[in-house]
Amino acid sequence: MSEPAALPLRVVLIGARNPLNIGAAARAMSNFGFLDLRLVCPYDVAFREAVSGVGAGRVLEKARVHEHLAEALDGVSLVAGATGIAHRHFQQPVYRLERGGRLLRRHLAAAPAALLFGSENHGLSNDDLSFCHWLVHIPTRAAHESMNLGQAVAVCLYELARSPLAARRLPDAAELAPDEEVERFTGVLLTMMETSGYSDFGPGPATVEKTRRLVRRLALRIGDVNLWTGILRQALWRMRRAASSEAPKD
Repeated sequence: MSEPAALPLRVVLIGARNPLNIGAAARAMSNFGFLDLRLVCPYDVAFREAVSGVGAGRVLEKARVHEHLAEALDGVSLVAGATGIAHRHFQQPVYRLERGGRLLRRHLAAAPAALLFGSENHGLSNDDLSFCHWLVHIPTRAAHESMNLGQAVAVCLYELARSPLAARRLPDAAELAPDEEVERFTGVLLTMMETSGYSDFGPGPATVEKTRRLVRRLALRIGDVNLWTGILRQALWRMRRAASSEAPKD
């Protein structure tokens, strides 16, 4: 995952009533490296001691409280609101979180932005929405659209922090087994297939090539390839010993 702490995102909670939800939101922010928390008219100022904010002391300690939303947005050039979409009609564009996250990351690469979350009971009000350039929604099932505030913050911040390219990378090159070890394992595996009478085994280059590609797709690490080579060799030894003991004697 790319380092999200460099992204100048401001998380703004408007009218949050439960200190535990504020603590959970702060914990999610700390998890994903977003440290600028703003609260607009929180119901209970005791949120800084919320037990749900485990490990998020820095975020809660530095959180700023504002009486008006406009004050919390001072200095940002893009405002996005997180909202459900059932039974509501919006004047701004509404994007699924996947697309909204991409747009927000693109803006954050150059300038600060804010992501707004409304109260647990009512979400973002029409006045709150009037500050937003566009809205994002988390795709939930229609029969149960609303989410806990802390969970919604966590899902949105994960989408901003995640890196699909990193998820598709192979293990670090230093951890992968050297090619000669992988080829040695491939040879032992081919011998095992032949000795066991594996039904799909057929002599010739095609089988060797197919097996080699299969083994390469496993992306075996150094310790693993040696372990599996040892396991197959032990199994081969036992198979050959059993075959030898069953062979007819002259």
